[in-house]
Amino acid sequence: MSRNGSPLFCGGDMAARIEEAEASAIVAATEVAMARGSGGFVRGVGGGTACFAETGSPLNKVVGVGFGGVPSVGEWEAVEEAYARVGCPVQVELAQLAEPGIAEGLTGRGYRLMSFENVLGMRLDGGEWAVPEGVEVRLDAGDDLDAWLDVVVDGFAYPDEGPVHEEFPRAAIAAVMRDMASVGETRRYLAYRDGVAAGGASVRIDGGIAALAGAATLLAHRRRGVQTALLATRLADAARAGCELATVTTAPGSKSQQNAQSQGFSLLYTRAILVKDH
Repeated sequence: MSRNGSPLFCGGDMAARIEEAEASAIVAATEVAMARGSGGFVRGVGGGTACFAETGSPLNKVVGVGFGGVPSVGEWEAVEEAYARVGCPVQVELAQLAEPGIAEGLTGRGYRLMSFENVLGMRLDGGEWAVPEGVEVRLDAGDDLDAWLDVVVDGFAYPDEGPVHEEFPRAAIAAVMRDMASVGETRRYLAYRDGVAAGGASVRIDGGIAALAGAATLLAHRRRGVQTALLATRLADAARAGCELATVTTAPGSKSQQNAQSQGFSLLYTRAILVKDH
């Protein structure tokens, strides 16, 4: 939402900022995996980046493309060859506000539309957020990574969102969560009910944007205000850190999107997920 309570408008410039911040995080996490000798790669394409962290990783995708010109046929061929060498399909996350014509070019190359995801945003100026009673949220001081991972990964194992176009093993989810948690200025949070860890989440701060991510609640603690508490705490902390905009990515029509919009987030744009097999 904007300061006057009207829905937040997102044009190309704002979308480019958000996509750049998202791509930067994916690249940094991929480079963490590469430092372990994963055999991954990072290569630029169309203002975005093609990333391969390791076999089976959720980080294996093309992100941020379409805000630095339309990639040439040769650029796409080089990207496709790079993924083919590691035996990985090419997955492109394409924002609807990216350069026109990219989607048509990709479908012409044999890419299939697999799903969508929504990017929502909220201005952080002048907001106030209350944590529901009965839930305590603690900022991870740096020594609770394993506890945070256990809660978040277990929460993701039982999604509320319904079927998705891809599923990842627990080990792959844990690896990418660990790598993303080490990127830039990322803060981790654990929520407790009656002294028991019930949920976890994170926020990544980059260039005035607070990207909310990693939010999950254990099955036994759902519908108890855990996600509302984690959301409120992260928004308040991001505002105090000087962020002007908070973003969150959700599945269309999901409970997560409903929760975000009930807290004042506006739908900014949609990403199409396009995949090409070899």
